[in-house]
Amino acid sequence: MAICVEEVSASLVREYLSRKGLKRTIACMDEEYPRTQSSINNRSHLRQVLHIEPLYRENKVQHSPLRTLLEIIVKHHIEGHKGDQMASQNKGSDSLQSALAISPCHLSAAKTHSKLKESNPEHCTAVSFISGDPIKLRSQGTEVSSSQKAAVSFDEEGLRNYIETPSLSFASLGENSQSKMTSLHDNDHFIISQPDINPPANKVIQRSRPNRVRRGMMSAPIASTVQESTKQRQCRKAGMPQSQSWDGMSGNRVLQKVLEKPLSEATDGAMSIEEKDRFSPKIANSMTHPNVKDSSEMVLYDIDDELPELSKIFIESAAITARKHETGRPMDQQTASELKSVLIGSSLKCFPVEWRNQGFTFSETHDLRYGMVQKRGGPCGVLATIQAFVLKKLLFENVDCSNTTRLQCLRPTNATRRKCLVLALAEVLWRAGEEKQAIVAINTGRELFTPSGPYNSEGVLEKLSCYTLNHIKDVQCLLEQHIEQFETGELGCLLLTISAILSRSIDKLKEEMDVETITLIGAHGYCTQELVNLLLVGQAVSNVFDGNVELDSGTENSTLLKGIKTHCNIGLLSLFEHWNIFKVGDYLKNPLFPIWVVFSESHFSVLFGLQEALVSNQDKSVEFDLYYYDGLANQQEEIRLTVSFGKSGSSCQDLIPPLDHCIRTRWKDAFVSWNDTEPIL
Repeated sequence: MAICVEEVSASLVREYLSRKGLKRTIACMDEEYPRTQSSINNRSHLRQVLHIEPLYRENKVQHSPLRTLLEIIVKHHIEGHKGDQMASQNKGSDSLQSALAISPCHLSAAKTHSKLKESNPEHCTAVSFISGDPIKLRSQGTEVSSSQKAAVSFDEEGLRNYIETPSLSFASLGENSQSKMTSLHDNDHFIISQPDINPPANKVIQRSRPNRVRRGMMSAPIASTVQESTKQRQCRKAGMPQSQSWDGMSGNRVLQKVLEKPLSEATDGAMSIEEKDRFSPKIANSMTHPNVKDSSEMVLYDIDDELPELSKIFIESAAITARKHETGRPMDQQTASELKSVLIGSSLKCFPVEWRNQGFTFSETHDLRYGMVQKRGGPCGVLATIQAFVLKKLLFENVDCSNTTRLQCLRPTNATRRKCLVLALAEVLWRAGEEKQAIVAINTGRELFTPSGPYNSEGVLEKLSCYTLNHIKDVQCLLEQHIEQFETGELGCLLLTISAILSRSIDKLKEEMDVETITLIGAHGYCTQELVNLLLVGQAVSNVFDGNVELDSGTENSTLLKGIKTHCNIGLLSLFEHWNIFKVGDYLKNPLFPIWVVFSESHFSVLFGLQEALVSNQDKSVEFDLYYYDGLANQQEEIRLTVSFGKSGSSCQDLIPPLDHCIRTRWKDAFVSWNDTEPIL
């Protein structure tokens, strides 16, 4: 199978996050970038694919070795010791071959020692297969010359067990002992399998380890001999009698002594205290006993050779933590039918394509990075309203702008504008839920109910799951987790609209309209004033004047027109007021922040200033700037308007831009300069 660079890179990042303990980050990565059949979940395999085995071995002998492959690679490229790495590779390869080699003379030495064991069992001890240097016996302290080939306490059955286990060579316990000992530790784990009837002398039989995560730890190495030796050391430390049950294999005693003697005594003077701690029995303890009390001593280095499968374990827990144990409720057909009725008039109709293909995607134009791009006409009211709240977060609530001017804040980074989008969406939904709760609709990607009867299925509402959240922090957390569905997803605009309706409740929404049969998506797919007001002030009222107005027809019947009942964070300016069709009230005309949604020529756009004093300053001798943004007009440059007073306007009234008329509904007799920008007529 061909190696995919993208999958290897993702596996390298996952290995880094795993070693750093960033479990929730891995969970989010596995959700946004799921693992495939090409993903590498084994560190040893990952090292082989990246050809960094020499770097890995050299790193292990360092005083403070790096724990992640990514750090090893970065360090290598920073230092540039490519030649040293190649030499380290050759040296490590020779060391590994010598450690695993079992020659015929070793078999002869084992048989020789088997006879010595019968004549004098007290002299039986564990020593390595060494040729050349004398070794001190553990029991007598005497020396055995190289000509005796190091008698080893192996009987025939123990020898077979030894052959199947990676060799433990502690030769040359002088100045080279440290590198020899480290070569043993370079083996990622001990591997033992069932012996063959006649196994070759130089064959190492392996058995794969289970790729699982249990209780948050990696699966322990499959090595019964290490477990037994660990149990013996624990008993000795606690002062308890040692069990002599060794499965009838004297070879197990050899391995135990090899693990004890060289690590504690033979390396004195050749290894530092910190290096001894690395090879102490505590490592074996942490390998075979996950419930060790002293967790600070549990060093796993490369025992946990399998990358954790977090996609199934941690994603769910992270999502539950983010939602404070709130669970999603799948969309049902009855709710879906009611949503379609209030949005487009009937459950048999389909959503306009302009709405289905619109998300809150930001512009990449340098001077307009704060703005969101509208693909086609229709959902402009939703986009303009959310754009206004994003500007509010970016200019007046963004803590990152405390040391910079607000003009610089209009060139935000990707992370900053995404954060502002999350906060803006959360504020809109939280206000729609009367600041008590909010319901967020999330696309699951699969159908949650099978439509039947008078219902036109189009794969939108059928795939939604609704989360009810009782705190605004939970709303922000859930939106941040699924922000890509709103920002770059095609259903982003619809998801917000549906979430706002459910947060307000369909029944309450109909009560707030002047006429219950009004739909939120009007003719030609345009956004109605009821939907704009729902997002702007949290109420789906049909009018923009202050309070309610009762129309008396002279009979017992009267009509109640519902308007805005409190001051708003974001304002509204309308060209209709210039034509004296209806009046925008002070609640919308004088918002708490100098940001206005502009309704002109059946289209919604945004007008904003950088000075908070603009919301209350009525001094006509002051000159100030306003900025205009229209996501649908394919705007490519910043439009800055200078508003002043005491100057005469254009003599040709027919050429006055509609935006000038909207501004004059707020600042009467104002003169608007477009500052060399082509006016929008």
